[in-house]
Amino acid sequence: LDASRLGVVLGARVAFGLPYCWSKMRVRRLGGDIEYTTTRRWPGGRGVSSRVVVRPEPVEVHDDALAGFLTARWGLHTRWAGRSLFVPNEHATWPLQTATLRHLNDELVTAMGLPGISDTEPDSVLWSPGVRTTFAVPIDSGRHAGEPPGRVSRRSG
Repeated sequence: LDASRLGVVLGARVAFGLPYCWSKMRVRRLGGDIEYTTTRRWPGGRGVSSRVVVRPEPVEVHDDALAGFLTARWGLHTRWAGRSLFVPNEHATWPLQTATLRHLNDELVTAMGLPGISDTEPDSVLWSPGVRTTFAVPIDSGRHAGEPPGRVSRRSG
C-alpha cells in the first residue's frame, strides 16, 4: 500500500501495523486519459515505479457482482501487537465506469515478488472518480461476540 504523505504512512505502520510505503504519487488528466504515477521512496524498493494510463468510457457499471465485491469494503482487518483489529469505515457506493487500459508499466507488482502479472491483459478495467471515506475507532475483533466495545473481558482458569 502506497501513500504520498509520510505522516499517513508512519501512522498506519505504528498505529495498525499496516505495510504502507511512502511514495511520490501523481494523478493527471491527459486529454481524455488519466495517468497515475507512483515512485517508491521508503521503505525498500526505493525508485521502483508504476505508471498506469486509462481512458474512462461513458458507460456506468451497475449490478456487476465482481465489481461490487471488490469495491464494497466496509472496514479493514489487521493484526497488531498480538491482537486482531477491525477498523470499520463508511462510504457511498463507488460510481464505476468501464475504461480502456492505454498503458501499464508496473514495477511495484514485480518488486512484491509477482513477476509477469502486469504483462497479461487484465480481465476488467474500471475507473472511478472516487468516494470520501471515514474510518471509525478500531475494534478488537478477538473479544467475545456480543460484548459492548470498550469492555475488557477476563477469562478465569
